[in-house]
Amino acid sequence: MQELHVTGNEAGQRLDKLLAKFLNQAPKSFLYKMMRKKNITLNGRKCSGNEKLVAGDIVKLFFSDETIEKFSAPVSGNPVVKKAVQGKSGSRKTLYILYEDEQILLLNKPVGMLSQKAKESDVSAVELLIEYLLSSGQLSESQLRTFHPAVCNRLDRNTSGILVAGKTLPALQEMSRFFKERSIAKYYRCLVAGVVREDAYIRGYLWKNEKTNKVRILAEERPGSVQIETEYRVLKKNTAVSLLEVHLITGKTHQIRAHLASAGHPMIGDYKYGNPAVNESYRKIYGLKSQLLHACRLEIPQSGGTLGYLSGKTFTAELPELFAKICKDKGVM
Repeated sequence: MQELHVTGNEAGQRLDKLLAKFLNQAPKSFLYKMMRKKNITLNGRKCSGNEKLVAGDIVKLFFSDETIEKFSAPVSGNPVVKKAVQGKSGSRKTLYILYEDEQILLLNKPVGMLSQKAKESDVSAVELLIEYLLSSGQLSESQLRTFHPAVCNRLDRNTSGILVAGKTLPALQEMSRFFKERSIAKYYRCLVAGVVREDAYIRGYLWKNEKTNKVRILAEERPGSVQIETEYRVLKKNTAVSLLEVHLITGKTHQIRAHLASAGHPMIGDYKYGNPAVNESYRKIYGLKSQLLHACRLEIPQSGGTLGYLSGKTFTAELPELFAKICKDKGVM
């Protein structure tokens, strides 16, 4: 017999969903049959599987260890967990932690790190997060059977800055909702070509070519396009470049890069939407290989939920060293 004690990470979901995660090799018909025969109970009573779990609930599995082992794939077989477990003895990359509490963790993601893995061989911020939590004793491999900590927002591989992760399910759900509802304010710093003379609020329609993974900004709506809104203010400028702070109101693929390029101010170092000649000059002088775009600030909305204690708080992340150096050399910082 084995007991599962429901914590905040498992609460809020149906019992059958939890069982499907824990006994992930068992047919659903087997799980429902075991509940009908009271070989699986909830708080000592017969259950049907549609019960919504709360913290403190106790699920009992009246199975032999051999049966549980038969129907449970090793947690280390999960590709994400496998990468994390392999590296937990010593992180492959340093996580630059800006803020951490029992619910969330904020990272200053460097250029080159993926937010989430794109292919099997990738090591992303998610794997490194789990690796860190395992290594620091905040998470056990067995807990990964029913919940995986994850990031709540995404940044392009070559965009640096604040990445938010949920360490518990309630925090992950609530922070993800903030991003989805756009109630969390997201600000970026970027260096663009040309003189941007005044602050602006710009709208348009973004259409993505799935084959090329490149977007176009349109003045009018067309099938498959989505409306986008970008606001920016000029922090400092000279005759060649301008340093902007961008408020990302909607958050679509390559929105800031493509929107500013369409306005005549391509981002320095942006090889997809930028000016090839300008980018080449920065590559030769500074070795710059990616766009100068940094998620510098997050402002948490007022809320009364799990993350209510963070209401109104602001988090900031310093510019990467090369970004700051270029800005200083150009006299805009």
